Amino acid sequence: MPTISKITTDVKEFPLEAGDGTDSIHTDPVYSYVVTYLHTDTGVRGTGIVFTIGAGNQEIRSLVEGLAGALAGCEVEELMAQFGRRFKEMADHPQYRWLGPHKGMVHLALASVTNACFDLWAKVRGVPLWKLLVDLDPAQIVDTLDLSYLEDELTREDAIRILEDNQTGRSQREGIAAAGYPGYDTSIGWFDYTDEQVKQNVRRAVDAGFDAMKLKVGSPETERDVRRAYLVREAAGDDARVMLDVNQSWSLPKAIRTSKELAGMRPFWIEEPTQPDDVIAHQTLAREIAPIDIALGEHVSNRVLFKNFMQAKAVRYVQVDCTRVGGISEFITVSLLARKFELAVVPHVGDMGQIHQHLTLFNHISLGHEALFLEYIPHLRDNFLHPAVVRDGIYETPVEPGSSSDFV
Repeated sequence: MPTISKITTDVKEFPLEAGDGTDSIHTDPVYSYVVTYLHTDTGVRGTGIVFTIGAGNQEIRSLVEGLAGALAGCEVEELMAQFGRRFKEMADHPQYRWLGPHKGMVHLALASVTNACFDLWAKVRGVPLWKLLVDLDPAQIVDTLDLSYLEDELTREDAIRILEDNQTGRSQREGIAAAGYPGYDTSIGWFDYTDEQVKQNVRRAVDAGFDAMKLKVGSPETERDVRRAYLVREAAGDDARVMLDVNQSWSLPKAIRTSKELAGMRPFWIEEPTQPDDVIAHQTLAREIAPIDIALGEHVSNRVLFKNFMQAKAVRYVQVDCTRVGGISEFITVSLLARKFELAVVPHVGDMGQIHQHLTLFNHISLGHEALFLEYIPHLRDNFLHPAVVRDGIYETPVEPGSSSDFV
C-alpha cells in the first residue's frame, strides 16, 4: 500500500481585479493558499490547501512543515483509519499548541495538512472525495474525527447514532449526485463595487440561473447599506433569496439598529454581524432581530466555539469552512454538531467551492442535511486543474479522484 515518502509545501498568491473580493473589513485582498503536498512511494500525491488573503503565508508554511513532518513513513490507509487520533496529536502539539490553541496560524496550518491527507486518501482509492466519504460506514467516519471537548453534546456514540439514523432516506438523497448541488452567487455585490455594477451583476446572476445571491454591507454610513440592499432586492425580484454579509464590522447596538432597518427587504440572513468570538452578542442579536436569521462561521476557528454558538441559539446557518477550522475532519465534526442541533450547514468557501462541493454532498447524503445551496465565487477557477463547474446555478458533481484541490 502507498506510504508517504516526502512532504513539500508551496504558497499560491493571486491578485484580484479592482473591487473583487472586497468587504467592509478586508479592503485589499490577495487570494492565497498555503499548500501541503504529501508524496508517496507509488507516485500518488495528496494536495491540501488553506486560504488566506495575502499576509502570513510564509509563517503558516513554516508551521505546516513543523506539523506535517511526523507523517513521513505513514502508510496511507493506516493513517486514515485512525485519523482522529492523529489530528488530535497534531492539534495538541506540545509546543505549537501554545500558539493557538486550536486557532490562528497554527490551526490554519493543521487545516492544510489535514486536507492533504483526505485528498491523498481519495486519490489512493481512485474516487472523488465525496464518494470516499459517503461510502465509509459510520464508525469509519467517526474514527477520522477528534471529538474532545464536545462530550457534553456529542460523544462518539452520539456521532455514530446520527450517521446510522440518517441511513433512512439515503437512497433518495443520493440522487443529488446526478442532479447537482444548488449554488448561490457571492460576487454580485463586493463592497467596492458601484451601485451600477451591483445592478448589472444581479441581472447577470439571474440570467445565469441563480435565485440566491449575497451583498456585502457594513458601511460607516448605514444609509449606503440600506440603499444597496433594497437595490438588490428590486433587481433580483421578490422571490430571490438575498443574503447580507457584514464581515464583522458592526457593534452590537449598530447590528440591532441596522438589521431592523433592513428587515423590510427580507434578508435571507445577516452574516457575520459583529465580532466573531462574541457568542453572547450574537445570542442577544438573534433574540432582538428575530425572525431574521444569523449566519456565521467564516471566522469561527474550531468546533468548541461552534458548539458554544449552537448552545446559545446564536446562529441558524452554520458557515463552517474546512480551510478555516482544522480541515475536513473538523468540518465533519461541526456538521455532526449542527445536525444534532437541527441547524443548516452552508459553508463559507475560502477554497472557492473546490473542496466544499464534495463536503456538501456528504452532508446531504450521509447526514441528512438539507441541500440548501453552496456559495460560488468564480475569481480563481482558472487556476485549478479541475475547477468547480456551475451551470444554471447548479454545481456539477465532481468525478475526478481527490478533493479538487490541485492547481494547474
